[in-house]
Amino acid sequence: MREVLMDNKAYADIFDATLQKWGIEAQYDQAIEECAELIAALKHFKRGKVTESEIIDELADVILMTQQLVFMLGEDRVDSAITRKVEKLRLLLHAR
Repeated sequence: MREVLMDNKAYADIFDATLQKWGIEAQYDQAIEECAELIAALKHFKRGKVTESEIIDELADVILMTQQLVFMLGEDRVDSAITRKVEKLRLLLHAR
């Protein structure tokens, strides 16, 4: 499952095609929109107004857009930042 979520190579052609068709700025805007929709859905979920299935759909949209951003910004750069952030989290978890 993790391989499907994180393997940008599998989606490189479609990500490149979206950039060619709509451009970089549109992809940034789409990522913002998808994140906002997930935020709204989570707020509604807490109040019992949407289903878990709706959260999953919104989450899938956000994951696709974050993968698009990784493709655009460089997988190595993002991987490096993730490594730093995970190490910071590890230190916080073990802090007394």
